Amino acid sequence: MSPSKGDKKSKGSSMPAIPKPDADSKAFFESVVPDHPGVRTRPMFGNVSAFVNGNMFMGLFGADVFVRLPDADREAVAGEGGTPFEPMSGRPMREYVVLPAEWRSDPGRVREWAARSLEWAEELPPKQPKR
Repeated sequence: MSPSKGDKKSKGSSMPAIPKPDADSKAFFESVVPDHPGVRTRPMFGNVSAFVNGNMFMGLFGADVFVRLPDADREAVAGEGGTPFEPMSGRPMREYVVLPAEWRSDPGRVREWAARSLEWAEELPPKQPKR
């Protein structure tokens, strides 16, 4: 049986469709990315992510904002309703957590966690560009 229009999978593929952010989600994301000279944002699979030294530290996946954090900080976010970042069901990305959706009404709180994520990623070795 082939996938129907309402199916969550891309036509002819076993991969689930990647959610796309709406304009409000993109604007919100842009407003919470840390203003830092080393931060670069770029498109990723129809969404957008922020990088420092070549390392992704936060992103947008549909309407969800996710951040990269050390264990203790991820646990703190999870304790307040955050969830593992799983762009593919059952395959969480290590070190990443989706911030609770309710936090969108408190951009300052999201900025705090984005800043923590940036600090964590700045400690990682720089990624070398692919050739």
